[in-house]
Amino acid sequence: MKNHLICAAFAVLLPLAAFSQARPAPVKPSDYQFTTVKENPITSIKNQNRSGTCWCFSTLSFLESEAIKNKGIKDPALYPDFSEMYVVRKAYSDRARKFVRLDGQLGFSAGSDFGDVIDVAKAYGLIDQNSYSGLQYGYDLPVQGELDAVLRGYVDAVVKNPNRKLTNVWPKGFEGILDAYMGEIPETFTVNGASYTPESYRDSFGLKLDDYIGITSYTHHPFYTSFPMEVQDNWRWTPSWNVPLDEFVAIIDYAINQGYTVAWGGDVSEVGFTRNGIAVLIDTQAKPTTGSDQERWVGKAEDKPAEKAAIKEIDVTQEIRQQMYDEKTSTDDHGMHLYGIAKDQNGNKFYLIKNSWGETGEYKGIWYMSENFLKGKTLNIMVNKNAVPKDILKKLGLK
Repeated sequence: MKNHLICAAFAVLLPLAAFSQARPAPVKPSDYQFTTVKENPITSIKNQNRSGTCWCFSTLSFLESEAIKNKGIKDPALYPDFSEMYVVRKAYSDRARKFVRLDGQLGFSAGSDFGDVIDVAKAYGLIDQNSYSGLQYGYDLPVQGELDAVLRGYVDAVVKNPNRKLTNVWPKGFEGILDAYMGEIPETFTVNGASYTPESYRDSFGLKLDDYIGITSYTHHPFYTSFPMEVQDNWRWTPSWNVPLDEFVAIIDYAINQGYTVAWGGDVSEVGFTRNGIAVLIDTQAKPTTGSDQERWVGKAEDKPAEKAAIKEIDVTQEIRQQMYDEKTSTDDHGMHLYGIAKDQNGNKFYLIKNSWGETGEYKGIWYMSENFLKGKTLNIMVNKNAVPKDILKKLGLK
């Protein structure tokens, strides 16, 4: 999927190879000594396993942290655990209808975006994990290759419109497939002795879903305007606000320091995104891999000899960030949950990122992401607008 970072020079841009000499970035976790500067509460590490649903795991983790903050929950035993597969199922249904209305001219896969979770939560509420696992097909963790193929085959057949007029029952057939694979959705359920509907459960956490906004930083759209990120998985065409790179980083830092967290979306198919919980921006080529979602992006342990080498990071500028996006060396790979800031032994800033690949790696499901990796490889984020500095909110015309 990845091409080597090409050393093409723009009129205002030196070759990327020159920037790759900016500062050393050891890759082995044992070479790092991290000190946490600020971290905010998160729920337990989850495992998306063999499913392309990182967008849901990361955004629900973000909403769980929002709920913890809203309700002032101190006891981790009382932290919410929202059902990922409930949201995934509802998103499948909405996407199928849009796919058919657009005569199949829309991506139809398991991948999606932050806005999908927010729209589902607004329209259909939320359910806790114990009340709906969505794993009717006999696995303890998501394994969705067959389900994805069956759903795609179904909507492709509907789009062909063999009767020259669509029936009003094809959505029922689609829901029947979902019932078989994921189980029927309960109308009511009980959590900690209280009975809820999906809507009342959502509302019980005081989540103001209209307060969540996307933020990005690219020069092919004017700053301080919004646009839908041009990636296939953004099928709902959710907009993100565009700000300069220094303000983009300032928003993330301000949010963390004010006790908020950040939903993160970006590129993890770099060699510098290691199996062992480190993400640094190296100018080398990532190897394509297959298998689990983790292996898909970071490969197997034997595929990463570069992890043993002492290397230096690219010093990311606005121009380099744009170049990576335009050349498609920064692509829409993965969603995670950013919840803290740390420093290494040399004083370099890193971000604490919760992943959804289970308790894997040196830090048991947590990654330390360098500031340069974040600058270069983040496509967009989602934050509570109250976590944005007021002077930037004013530039965006938001309150």
